[in-house]
This record gives sequence, structure tokens and C-alpha cells, in this order.
Amino acid sequence: MLEKNIALNGKRILVTGAAGFIGANLCKELLRSYRDIHIYGIDNMNDYYDPKIKNDRLREIYELACSEDESGSTDKMSKDVVTDTGKFDFVRGSIADKELVNSVFEEFKPEVVVNLAAQAGVRYSIENPDAYIESNIIGFYNILEACRHSYDGYRKVSDDQSPINETDDNYAGVQHLVYASSSSVYGSNKKIPYSVEDKVDNPVSLYAATKKSNELLAHSYSKLYGIPSTGLRFFTVYGPAGRPDMAYFGFTNKLVNGDKIKIFNYGNCKRDFTFIDDIVKGVVNVMQVAPSENENGVKYRIYNIGNNDPINLLDFVDILQQELIGAGVLPKDYDFESHKELVPMQPGDVEITYADVTALQNDFGFKPETPLRDGLRSFAKWYKDYYC
Repeated sequence: MLEKNIALNGKRILVTGAAGFIGANLCKELLRSYRDIHIYGIDNMNDYYDPKIKNDRLREIYELACSEDESGSTDKMSKDVVTDTGKFDFVRGSIADKELVNSVFEEFKPEVVVNLAAQAGVRYSIENPDAYIESNIIGFYNILEACRHSYDGYRKVSDDQSPINETDDNYAGVQHLVYASSSSVYGSNKKIPYSVEDKVDNPVSLYAATKKSNELLAHSYSKLYGIPSTGLRFFTVYGPAGRPDMAYFGFTNKLVNGDKIKIFNYGNCKRDFTFIDDIVKGVVNVMQVAPSENENGVKYRIYNIGNNDPINLLDFVDILQQELIGAGVLPKDYDFESHKELVPMQPGDVEITYADVTALQNDFGFKPETPLRDGLRSFAKWYKDYYC
């Protein structure tokens, strides 16, 4: 196992995509678990899916971060809030806005950066490619440039000594950049499970290509400017208050409305579904270990974060149906068979995703292991409370 070299207590942490599914859950976990932590969140709050869910996620973060006002209410939504566990600032904006990103780095001086902001969705990348280039390429470039310039004003006395501060404060720049990649980078690879050692030169969607580009950009900036960076290839993240465009959420909405659900590739697809709590735990573990130089002299690592247990889509839908009935979202006599339709594979999709998490387990002693039924039960209960 790797030794931790970043203590999160007291750190200034920038989280992009802070109102997103993973970003919001990460912010809440950091506020709950670490003392004197200061989080700055950025999110453009776009309407790719229902902004109400994003606003409600933000409200939950503020409820953790806010101290009580004079009336005893915890509903204060100020820009900068302080509690016993930490602080949370938030700005609505896009990481594609270079001026905004630079101003945040200049004023906030983040010590750890977690870049989760991205335009998600494989199929949507076929319909609206501009959004992916703007957020996933230009936006990530802006983050890398800001990390690079966070070291301005510092010089090394020698190669084996720490930086000497030539400015008026004690900020030595970004200690670790953690960023979201995706299992989509494996594209049409036939070898399974997918290993971080595999070549990923065959993307089958623009979304996958932008994520692979992120890994390449991060590697070059790590090599050129010494930015310690770690990319995380997430595998089909699900859970309460998740993304409505994901299959489990979309299926639920359609079943509740009495619509048919389309099961692609006639049900002959498998996905490595990973529960949100496991994803967040993995991100927090990685945040605390900035990579040392690898055999190529680059402070750069990549990890898969997946459940290491792909599930057939038909089995997945059957478990989802059972848990929705158990939670009271669907009636016990729901005619499920009449509401499903088996259809061909869609452009950009792959038949299977399957994570080899050996590297994650070896380096951190951790692997996702929440059973699919437990995760879907948690989602179904949340859905019942939120919508029904």
C-alpha cells in the first residue's frame, strides 16, 4: 500500500462539478470527515438534466457547511459559510471560462484540485459535440494551465529540496490534481476485465475521445511542469440523487409513467455498476496520495474504480423492478413484461464494461464492493421520498 502524503485536514480543496452527482457527494463526505477543510465548488448548473436535483444537492452541502443564523435556522445560503467541520464556497460558472478559473485559483489558492466538471453522456455527444469540446477539452485545459501557474513565484534551491517562497504568502501551488476519466476510454477493446495497463486507442464515441484526451493532457503537463496528477476511470456510477440520464434512473421514470423502456443490444450488454459511496471513498483515498515519479519520471497515475462484477442488463432491470416494488414506487402487480422492449445496440455503446481494480486495491487496500441489490434498494427508497 502507498503511504499518504497529503493530510486533508485544513486543506483548501477545489471541486469542479460540485453540484454534480459525484461532486456533491464528495463535498459532503469531505465536510463530514475532515477538520478545518475549505472547499470551493464550481458548477455551471446547466440543464442537461433537471437543475432542481443539482440545486437540492447544493442545498444539502450548505446544510452541512452552514452554521446556524440568529434565528436558529440552518437554511442560510451565503457565499461563504463556516461550521465546526469546514467551509464551503460556490460559484456558478463554467471551467471553459478561463478568466473565472484563473480568478478562483488566484483568490482561493487551492492545494488539492478535483476536476469532476464535464459534459457527460455517450449518446448526447453524438447530438451535441460542441458541449464536449468546450467543457471536456477547453475546460480541462484551463484547469491544467491554472495548476501550472499555481507554482509561479516559487523556485527550487536544488532538485532535491522543497520550493522556496518568493511571494508574500505560504502557498506553494497545487499538491495534487485528481480528475475524472471514464471506462468509456476502453472503447472497442476485447480483452476483459479492462486494466489500466491496456492500450486505449479505440474510442467509439466523442465523449470517450475527450476523456482519453484528458489523460494525455494531464500526462504532458505532469511531465513538463511537475503537476502530480491522478486520473480515475469511473465505471457506471449509480445511487440516490444520481443523474437522470443514466439507465437505472431513466428506466424508473418511464416505468412510473407507464412508458416502455428500451433495453439495448437485446439485453446482451453487461455493465460494471459502481455505487456512489464506493466511488467517493475511492476518490478520497486517492486525494491523499499524490503520485511520486514513475519509471518515466512523471508524477502521474491512472486507476479504475469499478465494482469488478459486470451485470447483464436484463438481470439488472429485474433487480431494479423488484426494489422499486419493494419501496412502493411501483405497485406489486405491475405488468413489467409489457413495459420493456429489446432493441439493437446504439451508436457509441459497448457490449461490456468490466473493471480490473488490482492497482487500486494494491495501492490503497480498497475496492468497491457494494452489492447491486443494496445500491438499487437505496436508490429506490430515495426515489420514493423525492418524487412520490
